Amino acid sequence: MAKIKDTDYLTISARIRAMETRLLTRERMERMLDARTGDEAAKVLSECGYSELTALTHTALDELLSAARRALYKELKGAVPDPRLVEVFQMKYDYHNAKTLIKAAAVGADPDRLLMEGGRWTAAQIKDAWQRDSLRDFTDPFRQAIVQARELLNGGGDPQLADFVLDRAYFGEMGEAAKATGSPFLQGYVRLLIDATNLRSAVRAARMGKGSDFLNQVLLSGGNVEVHTLTSGKGSDLAALFRAGPLSEAAAAGAALTAPGSGELTAFERLCDNAVMNYLAQARRIPFGEQAVIGYLYARETEFTAIRTILSGRMAGLDGDTIRERLRESYV
Repeated sequence: MAKIKDTDYLTISARIRAMETRLLTRERMERMLDARTGDEAAKVLSECGYSELTALTHTALDELLSAARRALYKELKGAVPDPRLVEVFQMKYDYHNAKTLIKAAAVGADPDRLLMEGGRWTAAQIKDAWQRDSLRDFTDPFRQAIVQARELLNGGGDPQLADFVLDRAYFGEMGEAAKATGSPFLQGYVRLLIDATNLRSAVRAARMGKGSDFLNQVLLSGGNVEVHTLTSGKGSDLAALFRAGPLSEAAAAGAALTAPGSGELTAFERLCDNAVMNYLAQARRIPFGEQAVIGYLYARETEFTAIRTILSGRMAGLDGDTIRERLRESYV
């Protein structure tokens, strides 16, 4: 592929700046939280370009978000000079669907309800290939990870180990795709995502009293903080290891939670996600280039999560403050 310049993104960058005006802002979230009913809260989404929810149910919400996600990736993949920028964000749905199919087969359950759209391949394509045991149309890392995870479970292995196999392949493939685009900004995003994932794993491992053997199984390479430094230290060392980077605040909070029974992880998880958002939000200060696409894709992903958090909370009868505690920073 010919080298792509930032000026090749002039047109799509201008489109995205216009599209950003319809994102779910903090003000819109607050209106959803303060609405008298869940149905009234859902009506705010019309300002963001979503279809009307005829009934506020979990099934209808799933269908709304699935349609929006599918439309987002189809539109941007056909508009950007390098579709691999979009594929980096699509990969998680492919790997989610692989996990769902493998686990469902292991326990004899129907996977359909948990399959998600938005990946490089449709959920139906992956399911059909899985059932026919014909995975040749997929990428090598994805195909190999499915085979290895399936063999683990068929051999009576721990389902968590199968997840580790797929997670490692997912982050590895994402890192390679980001590198292939030649975008330092996208590569920085993937490294930060790996760091955040490793930080979460290190905190949970410490809380469970797990040692370096367990960490060597779950930690991912490719981040800014080397794996060996995480496996050789203690939970209390996390604040020092991440002090110089964007996860410093999250690591300090996590280090204080490493003792068993030391508190809930909700605020720590939110700090991890907010650190990633703060990195991506830099894209808004760059007039044109691939950064606009990357930032917008992440903004929409966090928007989908926020919509689900708010409306699912409303359906469950949670009060606004409880839901608000679970929300992350918004892109705009």
